[in-house]
Amino acid sequence: MRLGLALGYWGRGPSPDHVPLAQEAERLGYHSVWTAESWGSDVFTPLTWIAARTSTIKLGTAVAQMAARSPTTTAMHALTLDHLSGGRVMLGLGLSGPQVVEGWYGRPFPKSPLTATREYVEVVRQVLRREAPVASEGRFHPLPYRGPDGTGLGKALKPITHPLRPDLPILLGAEGPKNVAQTTRIADGWLPLYWSPTRPEVYEASLADAPEKFLIAPMAQVRVCDDVTEGLLPVKTMLGFYIGGMGHAARNFHADLMARMGYEEEARRIQRLFLEGRREEAVLAVPDAFADEISLVGPRERIAERLELWRKGPVTDLLALAPDPHSMRLLAELNG
Repeated sequence: MRLGLALGYWGRGPSPDHVPLAQEAERLGYHSVWTAESWGSDVFTPLTWIAARTSTIKLGTAVAQMAARSPTTTAMHALTLDHLSGGRVMLGLGLSGPQVVEGWYGRPFPKSPLTATREYVEVVRQVLRREAPVASEGRFHPLPYRGPDGTGLGKALKPITHPLRPDLPILLGAEGPKNVAQTTRIADGWLPLYWSPTRPEVYEASLADAPEKFLIAPMAQVRVCDDVTEGLLPVKTMLGFYIGGMGHAARNFHADLMARMGYEEEARRIQRLFLEGRREEAVLAVPDAFADEISLVGPRERIAERLELWRKGPVTDLLALAPDPHSMRLLAELNG
């Protein structure tokens, strides 16, 4: 199992720790470093900044939101950074949810998310292969555009720049069972938001047809500390925000995922409290058991024991979510 460093997206402003953490991860032998985006900092610019200050560590997007860019634009970003970094890019993509897609990007959330995702990935792959002018008869990403409000002058084009790698890895941040199953067919890997090494049955059916070299790269908060309950508070804060606030009461993919993982009653309670403005109560309502099973928190011996559960399963890459340097070093040591 390889290690990655997940830096997430910025809060109020850029973190001065991200470049030093990425450099330390590279020194420790971490395989990859990953950035993210929501509705603030973008995913590619910080990764380019990190690329200029590192030399070997792989550079991943977890995730680049599909609604933020047309598939050809995303492919341009990926092939450009791949050239500048010497072939280090791993392109993670995700749909996000209706509130972000429609509220921030001003686009309709696709009524057929699986079809939209499949079309998007196919266009990106066409650009990277550069075998012919890029064309798609797709419902969501038609190229050239032939809509009634167009000029009718659109022309299928090949990228001017020759991509460095036609097989640049594409991973998807899928959550629903059907979306995960499709990911095994159209992508090189999967970026689970939550992964529990003690509940393999949650995704067993969806992953049944995954090819041999398929990547499974979940994020997990890693924190070395003496007090497990206190160490879990940042995990619970993150879960309270995602399960309670990152979605509508009637359509929240993160809450639905928590429910499928055996915590349906708790997920709905967190949602209700968060939407009522009782955010602190929502965080405290996150069960310690759930926060614990999707993270690595506690003293060295406890983390070592629980890490073995992750290593025994199908996970190929463990992406440690923004740990401190001490936790990063311990994780590298324990992982061998």
